[in-house]
Amino acid sequence: MARAKPITIKTACGYTLLALSFLAWGAILALPLFQISVGLAAALTTGLIIAGEVTFYLGIALLGKDVWDKIKAFFSIRRGRGRGREPSED
Repeated sequence: MARAKPITIKTACGYTLLALSFLAWGAILALPLFQISVGLAAALTTGLIIAGEVTFYLGIALLGKDVWDKIKAFFSIRRGRGRGREPSED
């Protein structure tokens, strides 16, 4: 039975920052549910976008290239499936 690698503080902080970035983006979707002025909504949206991007990139920087490659692979359209499919030359 293989032993799991212990989670370091760097890894825990990276995953926490990554989760916070997704929460920031989710909060943007929830803003219309609150009765706030258009100016305040615009300011909050701008702040949440900036916070979401910064926490995402800091989290990726802490987690490393292998996690970034896994995220890219998860969100990429696989060749030969779906809309990105090239027509066959029969």
